[in-house]
Amino acid sequence: MKELSAVKESKELKDQVIEWRRHLHRNPELSFHEEQTSQFIYETLESFGNMELSRPTKNSVMAKLTGSEKGRVLAIRADIDALPITEENDFDFISQNSGVMHACGHDGHSAMLLGAAKILSQRKDELKGEIRFIFQHAEEVFPGGAEEMVQAGVMDGVDAVIGTHLWSPLEVGKIGVVYGPMMAAPDTFFLTITGKGGHAALPHQTIDSIAVASQVVTNLQHIVSRNIDPLEQLVVSVTKFQGGTTHNVIPGAVELCGTVRSFDPEIRDQAPLLMERVIKGITEAHGASYEFNYEKGYRAVINEDSVTKMLHETAEELYGGENVEQMKPTMVGEDFSAFLQQTDGCFFFTGARNEEKGITYPHHHARFTIDEDALERGVAMFVRTAEKMLGMKNEINV
Repeated sequence: MKELSAVKESKELKDQVIEWRRHLHRNPELSFHEEQTSQFIYETLESFGNMELSRPTKNSVMAKLTGSEKGRVLAIRADIDALPITEENDFDFISQNSGVMHACGHDGHSAMLLGAAKILSQRKDELKGEIRFIFQHAEEVFPGGAEEMVQAGVMDGVDAVIGTHLWSPLEVGKIGVVYGPMMAAPDTFFLTITGKGGHAALPHQTIDSIAVASQVVTNLQHIVSRNIDPLEQLVVSVTKFQGGTTHNVIPGAVELCGTVRSFDPEIRDQAPLLMERVIKGITEAHGASYEFNYEKGYRAVINEDSVTKMLHETAEELYGGENVEQMKPTMVGEDFSAFLQQTDGCFFFTGARNEEKGITYPHHHARFTIDEDALERGVAMFVRTAEKMLGMKNEINV
């Protein structure tokens, strides 16, 4: 059976990509603190040759590969930061940094992009145009590193941008594509409800902040079920409810916070207005007061159809239609959206789940990991996409 060079080259580099991933997994660093991570990436890229390296921000890296002829400019992005989680895995390359863990696959993202950079840097003379390999810091913490890198100019003149996320809900061996809205805009809200504290045996002498706040939590769900078109997508989740000190005291105030997820910009703007209407009505009805703060996070990730179609066709070309899934959007957030504000692009999923190996834990879990067989597929997708977009040779190897 014949296979494309991108598949062959990624298989040949598989062990090295795994080694890079394991090094990064052992040495995770939090958002905006990726000093050793970015230095390792810089030195690894430097060893490949043929590329111009830069540090657009303190903890990010960009490698620019310029071909022998003018052409299009393709950007490929990987995120490099880790999470404040204490790892509970038992393999021999677990985190050596206490309380910090690569629990979302960013170590794999970085390793896959290093693999693609190594392969493509050796084919500089075939390249018509330019490839920018973007290793982005601070995806996990708003305002995120993507916007900083955009402001630093990494997207100037770019014609298309792509990236991938190793995805634990998707079986290893599969590539997932989403046309249009893919990942939601993740906003955050903070709410303090103030009543009048007192003895729990004499509730009539108080304004019970817990009782009022409980009604607010329940009624906020009416925004999704009764104020928004049921065909639209909106999530309102209260994730913190904090108040009180002991069993016989009604607290004077309760603190809540949570998240709102949406795709449509109009619904995103409407959500805090609807929320405050509910909050105001309930607190006033019970003689309580409130303080409400709403903070917008990343924009939604909206894939452009033509780039998505090309990636869809590339995945089918490399691995067959049976291994490509057209997936539904997800309400998680991603600051890849900052790059998509600058040019057309597509973010796709690379399956990393393997139930036979027990690799089933969700992202941001203390036992999250990936099936490392996924890594070579991400590399091949990056390489083959560059070949197609920039007119490189796609010789077939038997």
